[in-house]
Order: sequence, then structure tokens, then C-alpha cells
Amino acid sequence: MRPLPLAVLVLTLLFVASPFLSGNFSGFEAAQLPIPQVDPPIQPPGAFFSIWTVIYAGLLASAAFGVWRRAGDADWDRARLPLAASLLVGVPWLAVAQRSAELATLMIVLMAATAIWALRAAPTRDRWLFELPVGLYAGWLTAATWVSAAAVGAGYGVLTGSLGWAFLGVLGALLVALPVILARASFGYAFTACWALLGIAVKNAGMNPGLAALAAAGIVTLAAVTWARRERAGAA
Repeated sequence: MRPLPLAVLVLTLLFVASPFLSGNFSGFEAAQLPIPQVDPPIQPPGAFFSIWTVIYAGLLASAAFGVWRRAGDADWDRARLPLAASLLVGVPWLAVAQRSAELATLMIVLMAATAIWALRAAPTRDRWLFELPVGLYAGWLTAATWVSAAAVGAGYGVLTGSLGWAFLGVLGALLVALPVILARASFGYAFTACWALLGIAVKNAGMNPGLAALAAAGIVTLAAVTWARRERAGAA
């Protein structure tokens, strides 16, 4: 057995097992930051974190299929290396996030960057078995990176408060997601990025309608760009 496919499978198993070892996570505790962030507006409601069940299942299926049927494929290997790097950082992430919001934010930036790299390098065949699950993973991490950064920024009183950081976080997520979708119109990536934005829109629909409207506009924009990009690719 070649080491890289096996490493991805082992890291995926450890990543999926991490909630059982460290506990589930739906945002930093208020006391972790100098200015306590009690349920910040950019943090989606807890129910939206259930998307991880789908992400975990997809990554496991992809890793198992990769070992079983694509162990020697160079086109899979190009994406396996950055995916392995992302998972390696991701295995201890939950444990770190419960202790240090600052370090967890730096780690999730690395996780998201390498996950996007893996998506960009994904093979053009086996889209449902590699591009889709990795896209689901990378899309959620894109949004989660900005949720984390916004919580830490507000928690240190940098520039603005939690609502201002929520606006910055949504805009930041869109500025990252749009170029990714233009380069690789992954349905999985767009879906989880939009799912996170939907959580923000639902949470803020009553108290912060401007933020909810921005998140809703982001969903429409990402969906439209993904559809247009996929239509263009199909026509070509």
C-alpha cells in the first residue's frame, strides 16, 4: 500500500473521531477572549453545525474509495498532499479551540487554505468522490475562518465591535469564496459556504436585518456565480 492514500485515510479517521475525544464545538466560549463574545452575530446557530455529519461522511467515503480504487493515481495524489496537510492540522483543532481562540484561528486559516488548495487540485474525474466531499469541507472552512477571525477581532476590541466584525466577516468570506468558485465551480464548496451564510441570515433576521440582508445577498451571489460558471464549463 502506497503511504499517501493510507495517510489520508488514517488522518480522516482521526479527524472524524476528534469530536468524540474533545467534544463538539459550536463557537468559542465567552470567557476565552478579553472582551467576552456572548453568542456573536456572525456565529451561525448551533443546528447549522450539524453539516459536519455530512462533511465527515463524505471525507470518509472519499478516503476509503481512494485507498480501495485510486491508490496509485497521480491525479488523486496532487490533491491528497494538501488535503492531508489540512487534516493534520484539523485533528487537534477542536482541543485547541476549547483552550485558545487565537491559536485556533491561526490553525483554521491553515486548514482552509490547504483545503482550498486540495479542491483546486482535485481530479476532474470522480467528482462525486473527491471534489464534492473536499468542496463541502473547504466551503465550510472558508466561512468558519472568518467567523473565528471576527470573534477574535471583536474579542480584542480591534477597530469595531461584534456587529461591525460580523459585517467584515461576511464580506471577507465572500471575497475568498468568489475567486475559488470562479476557478473551480464546486457544488459542494458553494453549498456549505451558502449554508454558513444562511445560518448568519437566520440568526440576524430580527435583530440585525442589515447583516441578514448582506448574508442573503451573499447566498444569491455565490449560487448565481456557481451556476453560471458550471453552465459555461458545460458549454465548453
